[in-house]
Amino acid sequence: MTAAAPPPLDSLDAAITLPNGVDMPMLGFGTWQLKDPDVCVPAVRAALDAGYKHLDTALIYGNETSVGKAVKEHGRRDELFITTKLWNEHHAYDDALKGCDESLKNLGVDHVDLYLMHWPCGMDFLDAWRAMEKCLEQGKTRAIGCSNFLVPHFQKLLDEADVKPVVNQFEFHAWLQQPELLKYHDDHGIVGEAWSPLMRGHYNDIPEIGDIAEAHGKSRVQVLLRWVLQRGLVTIPRSSKPDHIRANAEVFDFALTDDQMNTLNGLDQNKRLGGDPMTLGT
Repeated sequence: MTAAAPPPLDSLDAAITLPNGVDMPMLGFGTWQLKDPDVCVPAVRAALDAGYKHLDTALIYGNETSVGKAVKEHGRRDELFITTKLWNEHHAYDDALKGCDESLKNLGVDHVDLYLMHWPCGMDFLDAWRAMEKCLEQGKTRAIGCSNFLVPHFQKLLDEADVKPVVNQFEFHAWLQQPELLKYHDDHGIVGEAWSPLMRGHYNDIPEIGDIAEAHGKSRVQVLLRWVLQRGLVTIPRSSKPDHIRANAEVFDFALTDDQMNTLNGLDQNKRLGGDPMTLGT
């Protein structure tokens, strides 16, 4: 089984169809570090007003209630794709079931569109996955997947799972491109979703990104987001500033050339800016 081909990247409505038939918008709005309700609610509202239909949160972010408030104020839940995540302390079966219920209560919804296991936490995640399968069966989520899983984690999970993960949200940017993991996704029908696409600001350290941005009359941020999308990955940039939120969505009116894609592809250093999935939580 192979992952679905990415759709034409010509508008913010661009969505990829997951292996279970659920459509997932390619460009979403991330909410990591937007913990203060006075910051989070207006930021999510700005994203929704700008046309984003995909929101990404997690129990550990401490902002599910704020995201839910913004969604309620928006008033069109059925148009949105909402992701949240099971936290590491809830990997026991019953705890995982309770964790899902807690997230739904915080968000003020009866289901999410995608429920992810936030980190593998070593190799002891099968009970948590079985609980997530139960949440899927009960209609509490439309799809289940993983976050920060690497090939060894997937090899164990796919040997045991009744329901295969349809998404893996993982660190991906110009300095960390993980070709082995991307190939595994493709071979097993898993859609990749990039977090930290903007390299925590390190794009300013790379002159090639500036040259490409100048050639298109775009910002470095817009070039990186377009590059990730053209790589066929979903991505979820985050900002608290309405002008940046709108600018992050203005990536559908240009395309990078093959040479420009190759230039960015050649920047890989296998350099993590976030936690290592092989050690975090073990």
